Amino acid sequence: MCHVIVTCRSMLWTLLSIVVAFAELIAFMSPDWLLGSPRNDTSGTRAGVDSEYRPSLGLYNRCLRIGTSQVNCGPYATTFGEVASGFWQAAMLFLAAGTLVLGCVAFISIFSLCFQSILKKSIFNICGLLQAVAGLLLMVGLMLYPAGWGSEKVKFYCGSDALPFRPFNCSLGWAFYTAIGGTLATFLCAVLSAQAEIATSSDKVQEEIEDGKSLICLL
Repeated sequence: MCHVIVTCRSMLWTLLSIVVAFAELIAFMSPDWLLGSPRNDTSGTRAGVDSEYRPSLGLYNRCLRIGTSQVNCGPYATTFGEVASGFWQAAMLFLAAGTLVLGCVAFISIFSLCFQSILKKSIFNICGLLQAVAGLLLMVGLMLYPAGWGSEKVKFYCGSDALPFRPFNCSLGWAFYTAIGGTLATFLCAVLSAQAEIATSSDKVQEEIEDGKSLICLL
């Protein structure tokens, strides 16, 4: 018989797991990892108006104003080999792997409301371990990313003096900070999974099950 068990700690873990997975996915796909040095729009479409803008560069895509008043966003790399540097290629692999694991955990966490074990092992403990592994993968990817700032692609956006771990005229965009925040939240999820396991296997929950209740909600 399926028992739907909802507690504050298990619900918090489930919601945070879903949010973290989406945050990492959005950050991975965003072009706003690096904000390039300020440039002027030379299209002449709005004479006398200061139309300075900052191009942005992501892991595999970019936003750049090319001859018009509108910013053109899209991938600069059509194949994996065209990614700006080997460090970014490695970073993409680690970040993609971590995000994939988080996505799987987020999907499983939804069913944790009804199924608390897999093959007689706690679903919370399994997911918590996977989230810890995902956090390590994301952390490695984020450490590799700045090592690629010396590539020719980055120098085009940030200036010829850009070096690994020194982006020169560029500044970090919101996607990089989102990825860092998501990584820290991933480790928090791994900790909360243990609390969710304790909450759903408490004596009070067992008493509710013995009373024949199929929907159990506890604060």
